[in-house]
Amino acid sequence: MKLSMLKLCALAGFGFVVSVSTAAADPCMKVSLTGTQGGPPLFNGQAGAGTLVQYGDDSDKCGAVKLQFDTGRGTNMRLSQMKVPVGKLDAIFFTHMHSDHTEGLGDILQLRWHFNSGGPKVDVVCTEDAKSPIGHTLSCSNFVAHIGDALIESGEISQRLAENKKRLPGGPADLVNVNTFAASGEPLQVWQKGDVKVTAIGSRHIPGHASYRVDTPAGSVVIGGDAGNDIPKPPRPSSTSEQVEKLAQGADVLVHSTIHPAMGPDKDSGFPPPIYFRQSNAADLGALSKRAGVKTLMLTHLIPPMGAAKQGPYPIPGGPLDESHYKAAVKEGGFEGNTVVGTDLLTITVPAKN
Repeated sequence: MKLSMLKLCALAGFGFVVSVSTAAADPCMKVSLTGTQGGPPLFNGQAGAGTLVQYGDDSDKCGAVKLQFDTGRGTNMRLSQMKVPVGKLDAIFFTHMHSDHTEGLGDILQLRWHFNSGGPKVDVVCTEDAKSPIGHTLSCSNFVAHIGDALIESGEISQRLAENKKRLPGGPADLVNVNTFAASGEPLQVWQKGDVKVTAIGSRHIPGHASYRVDTPAGSVVIGGDAGNDIPKPPRPSSTSEQVEKLAQGADVLVHSTIHPAMGPDKDSGFPPPIYFRQSNAADLGALSKRAGVKTLMLTHLIPPMGAAKQGPYPIPGGPLDESHYKAAVKEGGFEGNTVVGTDLLTITVPAKN
């Protein structure tokens, strides 16, 4: 706390000294799960994968900068529940081009187009086009460029332009600055605003997958996405990503998708082994968090969802899982820090508020 001292003054013949506090508002960061559904299936109204990171200070409720990582189905609805207007998002980051992480973008951009066509544009940050070993290409830039095509082809954009000519003629895609980067095995700064810096690292799941770290004066958070180990199946030392572990060193919070060991090939769920092996299991995430010195591990994109009898068509061996099952798996990995098993809208603040 900084203190300033007023000069000695006289009032009615008496001298006095006044000490005035000029303490700056304390910086803070909020990490909120906008959706925790694991994969394309639906369960109990959960929204698709997404994480909102906000930074500011006590004067603006930690909300001066708003960053959305992935936009699964229902992201708009969750943001509205948190009273975060989509027109206030500074940037949107994609970990990869799977629909359960991206399909909410159309809703977000269409709403901005309706009411924020005057700008500012929103940054969309993602990896450059990535070709798979069998020849298809994953393209974030193409996804964004064509985000409004269905609305254009249906005639809705033209109809609404006739009502309000201040809207942008090209539809929702006109409101985006697409910033692509070449992901590698080393952290790369990909975005910055004031004291908020975002770095990214290439990580394995599908071609073009990336994980992110946000550093602020209040603390740091890593969003792992669906990252897994570079070795696609056992034998291997871990199911987790070495790149994410590098990014997560000393982080206050690690937000990561997870699969519970109950879905493993040896547990008779019928869950496809290649899909199981490309996710980081909860026990290995516990071990990674311990090695990296992470303070809080937030599990999201839960496979299977808590309380579900099935993950899609695949039954959960032994019946539905709850929070204790996930925490036990993390503890098995040796992590003794704070474990948070994600539910939609769950928010933590760094530093923690009393």
